[in-house]
Amino acid sequence: MKTLTHTQLIEIPKVHDERGSLAVVEKDIIPFEIKRVYYLYDVPTDSFRGGHAHKKQQSVVIALSGSFEVIIDDGHTRQRIMLNKPNQGLYIPTDIWREIDNFSSGAVCLVLASTNFDASEYVRDYDAFLSSKR
Repeated sequence: MKTLTHTQLIEIPKVHDERGSLAVVEKDIIPFEIKRVYYLYDVPTDSFRGGHAHKKQQSVVIALSGSFEVIIDDGHTRQRIMLNKPNQGLYIPTDIWREIDNFSSGAVCLVLASTNFDASEYVRDYDAFLSSKR
């Protein structure tokens, strides 16, 4: 699947045998140093998360369990990507608007982030985001 410029689907190596599967995230898989890890769970099916862009933070979003859709927007093109494999992540660089919706029951969304939390680096107004792209 082709994604917006600079976003990409990342295959996370897995080992599988009769006991199940093991996915391994190591530093050469993620294109940045991980500073923060957080996850979303118990999100009602009709809710959405995200609704922002980052000035500094890069992210990898992984569906650890269940499925959800990530809407990515570079100010010119908007794309919807279904995540439903725990060994696949969506790399989102800085300055890309993201929204997450259509959560299945029991979905767990893991986010690997390149920065510690800093509210001032979020762009939460979509119109301001679009204006910055002109």
